[in-house]
Amino acid sequence: MSQGQIQNQSLGSSADVGQGLWQACVDQLAQELPEQQFNTWIKPLTAHLSEDDTRLTLFVVNRFKLDWIRAQYSQRISGLLETIYGQPVKLELVLTQRENALPSRESVGEPDESALELSYAAPSERIVAGNRNRLNSALTFESLVEGTANRMARAAAMHVASSPGQLYNPLFIYGGVGLGKTHLIHAVGNRLLAERPNAKVLYIHAEQFVSDVVKAYQRKTFDEFKDKYHSLDLLLIDDVQFFANKDRTQEEFFNAFEALLAKKSHIVMTSDTYPKGLLDIHERLVSRFDSGLTVAIEPPELEMRVAILINKARSEGSEMPEEVAFFVAKNVRSNVRELEGALRKILAYSRFNQKEISIQLAREALRDLLSIQNRQISVENIQKTVADYYKIKIADMYSKKRPASIARPRQIAMYLAKELTQKSLPEIGELFGGRDHTTVLHAVRKIAAERQQLTELNQQLHVLEQTLKG
Repeated sequence: MSQGQIQNQSLGSSADVGQGLWQACVDQLAQELPEQQFNTWIKPLTAHLSEDDTRLTLFVVNRFKLDWIRAQYSQRISGLLETIYGQPVKLELVLTQRENALPSRESVGEPDESALELSYAAPSERIVAGNRNRLNSALTFESLVEGTANRMARAAAMHVASSPGQLYNPLFIYGGVGLGKTHLIHAVGNRLLAERPNAKVLYIHAEQFVSDVVKAYQRKTFDEFKDKYHSLDLLLIDDVQFFANKDRTQEEFFNAFEALLAKKSHIVMTSDTYPKGLLDIHERLVSRFDSGLTVAIEPPELEMRVAILINKARSEGSEMPEEVAFFVAKNVRSNVRELEGALRKILAYSRFNQKEISIQLAREALRDLLSIQNRQISVENIQKTVADYYKIKIADMYSKKRPASIARPRQIAMYLAKELTQKSLPEIGELFGGRDHTTVLHAVRKIAAERQQLTELNQQLHVLEQTLKG
């Protein structure tokens, strides 16, 4: 949203303009940051724009969060505010009265690294503030849209929630960023607690486990550490790839892992890759990860993306017409987080301009995203990227040669062209040496089916997709 768009909207007041400016900033950060970081640090913030429109104040609930936001996110927030508003906006962080009787104002300057270090070492209980299990009660099986992309992982997770400590222990869920892994493991915890309110459940991000290990070593409080982790009925741990190169952490997680399995407690983990694809993780830990059930969550298919958009819009108090949902779903293909980010932009644009949601409005709200997508991903770019990856010539993409070393990459390129561009099957066939659209359809269906079954192919496709999306 440009400065002109914000100033010309009919909402009028500085407060409304401030909320619009901050919401646009939040929408962008939601797409840039991992879900756990966004929900912890950015989502709870509230904002106020000064009457002269030169200063945006963010209200933060405690000193720990204020120091961390100032050090980690203030520079990016300031840059976004200037980009969105069209001129510099001074960023100010303020403690709300929940911690101090009188709010403390701090303009953003250079981060105090020593203060940050002390804050990061503060007990994690300050963050959770009464939510000892760290679960987000909104992330349930009921609020998770089911589709081909997550059906197996969802079924396994539901089994674990109803019969913990039995089959699928540990349950290892992997997939790319923003596909719903975190939602799924929160759903396991919430379902178990609904059925067994006294169960000892803990959701934690791998970075927090690392921090807890460091504190236990510094303070010599390993008895407390073991009491916390070895006595659980269900441990839900996100992004275990963060254990890479952290030998002490891996040792302590191995000990906790063994202790929990010995008492028939359940462990559910997520990662960005399958166990044997993890780098710099001890082999004995990888073998434990791989000893239960490993399932993938894929990028959502078109129908699933449409359902997510309609359901999410409804939960936000808006109705998204099906044709608009299809338009957005066809253009935002990578993951659920980007899909939700696109929806937030559309809803904000609709409210600011007081217009009904339509395809034209969606096109205007997402014009930057659509411009980047159209500029970066073309069939020609896909052909070059796939050819480079599989070490064949680009000319082989158009040739009539049929050896597997060439035909396989060609089929993969056709599949990616269908997934990542707006080209029709005949148009794709034409760009692959004048092939018939049925040849393209066969390739797309073949690769899509094999992706569900072959872990190695799935990983190769993830790498290619991330490379193409920049």
